[in-house]
Amino acid sequence: MEKPAKLTELDDSALALERPRATLVEIVADKLREFILIEKLPPGAPISERDVAAALGISRTPMRGALALLERDGLVEYSVTRRPRVADPSLEDIADSLAVMGALEALAGELACQNASDEEIRQIVMLQQKMAEGSGTLEPIEFFRTDMKMHGAIVQASGNNALIDTHSKYNARLWRARFVSSRRSAGREQTLAEHTAIAEALTKRDAVATAHALRTHLVSAVTNISVALEERQNKAPKE
Repeated sequence: MEKPAKLTELDDSALALERPRATLVEIVADKLREFILIEKLPPGAPISERDVAAALGISRTPMRGALALLERDGLVEYSVTRRPRVADPSLEDIADSLAVMGALEALAGELACQNASDEEIRQIVMLQQKMAEGSGTLEPIEFFRTDMKMHGAIVQASGNNALIDTHSKYNARLWRARFVSSRRSAGREQTLAEHTAIAEALTKRDAVATAHALRTHLVSAVTNISVALEERQNKAPKE
């Protein structure tokens, strides 16, 4: 049975984006994306445009626009009667998308070894070090954001606009799944070791090793997500 959205836990605090000049629709979409990540809007939950808009203190017009953005990203889907709900993709669908993501990031790593400036590589290493040093102190969502910034920086450093655009679309679709993988404390040590391998290979501009490290990291994500979903299912109350 689908769990209802926890509207009493929603609020309009921190309705802001890091990127400048964001529209209200983009701001609301980012807030809803965060609610989906931390499961204030759990997988499969119906989303009441009116109730969520009221909880956020906005009108239904930007709410509809935000939902349209999240539908494009694969985080929200609509029933045959056009009622929105939080998407709940199968593990098979997630694994298929992560396989593509692994290929995209491996290519990005290869190109970054050729095209990245020394400063870009330094910034990527700094993000990896921030995760390593803050593993036990960073909030899960902050650790995840740093994780995604590192991956995004590698893709940007590839210098390939077509790759950057394609990666952005797949990453939006996998946002919640990658958060599920990132927040598992049981797999954190392995995640940090994989990030270190990526950073070290990139620093050496070893294209083969960088591509291999990124593919390995995405394969591990599938395992983490599979275990996390099984754990969630086991904790779910029996009907």
